[in-house]
Amino acid sequence: MIHSRNRRLRVNESVRSLVRECSLTTNDFVMPIFVMEGDNKEEPIPSMPGIFRRSIDLTVKECKELFSLGVKAVNLYMKVSEDLKDNTGKEAWNKNGLMQNTIRAIKDALPEMVVMPDVALDPYSIYGHDGIIENGKIVNDATNDALARMSVSHAEAGADIVAPSDMMDGRVQVIREALEDSGFTDVGILSYAAKYASSFYGPFRSALDSAPKDNMEIPKDKKTYQMDFHNSREALNEVFKDIEEGADIIMIKPGLPYLDIVSKVREAIDLPIAVYNVSGEYAMVKAAAQNGWLDNDKTIIESLTCFKRAGADMIFTYFAKEAAMILNR
Repeated sequence: MIHSRNRRLRVNESVRSLVRECSLTTNDFVMPIFVMEGDNKEEPIPSMPGIFRRSIDLTVKECKELFSLGVKAVNLYMKVSEDLKDNTGKEAWNKNGLMQNTIRAIKDALPEMVVMPDVALDPYSIYGHDGIIENGKIVNDATNDALARMSVSHAEAGADIVAPSDMMDGRVQVIREALEDSGFTDVGILSYAAKYASSFYGPFRSALDSAPKDNMEIPKDKKTYQMDFHNSREALNEVFKDIEEGADIIMIKPGLPYLDIVSKVREAIDLPIAVYNVSGEYAMVKAAAQNGWLDNDKTIIESLTCFKRAGADMIFTYFAKEAAMILNR
């Protein structure tokens, strides 16, 4: 006779919900947003159905809708004009730049919205790399100085948390010291501590035209600074270093193919963990759903719940708005 039957706790939804180990709410989401120059402009991103580049005015409108749905945090990315790009990234700390004006506009309209601007040079680089290039190499320390200037300019514009996604060594400490020296002791750092050199970023890079340029004199990819996807112990090394340098939140990117990393880091640290459900993951679900191969809504919620089960506290996802609508229903 069987005495222990696990199915007793699965007999109906009420029982299942009573013993559920994790839950998904709109409070878990950070919505990545693409911003472009102009007024009343909106451009669809073909590889990411339902996602758009928007001018600042329409970005503010979108943020208001997100906040009304319960999504209280946004992550900002800029589509920078080609004539503003160079090898220094100096447009990244222009007080009247597109990023800075966007931060101010969102915070003026929605003071309670958490604004997390991306800190990296690739949208501002003529080479499409996250760092300054000298003699064919991405130089680390000069890039860190540029990232620090960028972060301070974001804080001056009203950012709540800066999010360095570049993977330069030591940049969290340099940014933290620059913020402290400038009086921004309350501005947090969300560090992309374990960011892998992944093939899942393709749609994102097309959205911002930020892929490395095809130039024989520079690295053709980002593998000299982003992590090797074969490695997991290395992720813990990166995480511990960023915590020592002053990171407040740790990011793991990409998401679904790296749930083992999320789980491993969760077991090792007490700091909040963010995970990035990246553009390629979004595009795959959307393509399959549009072909009728997957149920769109159920797949979205299942995928996002997997991040919480693995140990993430917050999820950067292009599904944030759609998932919030599903959950609110």
